[in-house]
Amino acid sequence: MRTIIRKSWDVYFLEIALKVAERSTCSKAHVGCVLVKDKRIIATGYNGSIYGLDHCDDVGHLLNAEGRCIRTIHAEQNALIQCAKYGVQVEGAIAYVTHEPCETCSKLLNQASVTRIVYAIPYKNDRNRLFVEGITLEHIPIESEAE
Repeated sequence: MRTIIRKSWDVYFLEIALKVAERSTCSKAHVGCVLVKDKRIIATGYNGSIYGLDHCDDVGHLLNAEGRCIRTIHAEQNALIQCAKYGVQVEGAIAYVTHEPCETCSKLLNQASVTRIVYAIPYKNDRNRLFVEGITLEHIPIESEAE
């Protein structure tokens, strides 16, 4: 009889976030977010343009002075918007994100009362650390093609 080793919940949900990231329409970074509460997915999000507007993959990136693409809404933001749109309670949820959140997404997740952020790929940005007080921020590297 073959023994099957089960993945941890963290790896399981991070791998789902990687799958969600495949929907991204910004080739600068394919990012996915899965919001989980009581081991159940409450929302997903990926980075992409506003409904009806051009996608980076079609017309190119719109970069700010720091070199970040501002054409897209971030994966974490889209997941939170989905919860707001459908009346889903976020308080106490865990955010599983392919990439370490930026400072804006860190603020939004904190304000929404997310208790833990788990990410697979570090993001070069120390400012996000200023906005995660009270949240557990945890890096769990996993095999990924999203890098």
